Amino acid sequence: MTGSPFLRRCLAGAAAARTGDEMSGPALLLAGFAAAGSAGEASALLAASTAASALGGPLLGVRLDRARRPGRLLAAALALYAAGLLAVLGALGRLPLPAVLALAAASGLLGPALSGGWTAQLPRLAPGDRLARANALDAMTYGAAALAGPALAGAVAVAFGAGPAVLVAAGLIAAALPAAWTLPARPDARPDGTSALGELAAGFRVLTSRPALARATLCSVGCCAGQGVLAACLPLLGEHALGGASRGPLLPACTAVAALLANAALVRRPGLLAPDAAVRLGALLQAAALAVSAASTHPLLLVAAAALAGLGEGPQLAGLFAVRHREAPAHLRGRISTTGASLKITAFAAGAALAGPLAARSVPTALALAAGLSAAAALPPPRLPWRAATNDHD
Repeated sequence: MTGSPFLRRCLAGAAAARTGDEMSGPALLLAGFAAAGSAGEASALLAASTAASALGGPLLGVRLDRARRPGRLLAAALALYAAGLLAVLGALGRLPLPAVLALAAASGLLGPALSGGWTAQLPRLAPGDRLARANALDAMTYGAAALAGPALAGAVAVAFGAGPAVLVAAGLIAAALPAAWTLPARPDARPDGTSALGELAAGFRVLTSRPALARATLCSVGCCAGQGVLAACLPLLGEHALGGASRGPLLPACTAVAALLANAALVRRPGLLAPDAAVRLGALLQAAALAVSAASTHPLLLVAAAALAGLGEGPQLAGLFAVRHREAPAHLRGRISTTGASLKITAFAAGAALAGPLAARSVPTALALAAGLSAAAALPPPRLPWRAATNDHD
């Protein structure tokens, strides 16, 4: 049940779902920009589509940890997420903006299924010394998705419009359903003996009480806030520096290429970087890249900065997965992965929401803010007053 066919199926499904997810953000941003003609309203749509994951991720993680067939729960979440994207697309231009934002927020509840929901399955599918390589391969699916998703969003939007780009994103997410549905059962699944609130508390207690896990989580969350700021700037960067708003989402493709190459090196040499060091170094490289982008919007410098950010993002993600699997008790891995994903997605949404009005006034100022957020993420976190030692029976 833990052989390579299941791992390959999991990675293939994750790649398809994540590509659709990476495509959906820029596609929704462009669709909102086209419908409203405002960077502020477009960024509000992107923020709404991700903000609700703060609640959705932990709840989904509890259900995944309890489920004997977590793959079927994951498949249901993917189906609902794809349907939510179609509902938002259908509402744009037909319903008032608050109603569209509410639909986007509802679909965002299931966003963590596309990230942490898959990653939480890896220790079962690649146990022992194979897990480090599986972590790097899993991180590569993010890199491949981040490469293909924004590029597809930009290409489809240029050729056919923003609406079809959202349709293609939903189709890719739906294509991952068979892979999720056929993931193996968990014979060690725990019965529903504890309240959902108690299980949520157990996950947050482990997340905040284990220093290495807390450091890695806070670092990744800070970087995601900076990435959200950058995402809100992409249409304006494309318009001002690259010849068109729809070309802005092509910049993350450059980041994804570099991230993919960096993680390919980690697949060949899993011990090249210690996981904790990879998380912090990744934050510093992303901060430097954003600072370069803030200083100059020359196209070549923007491309170089995007590539530098990828050299940080790729190893940071693989290191984060390794820290989570190392620090989280086996029966809490689902909620640790999805809660961590929720925090990252929510930080991304907050960054995007904050940057929309700011970018409309000054793109360099918004990018400087993003650089500061990523740099601050590399600093050691303050010691939390409630942090206490825990054990694997939390």
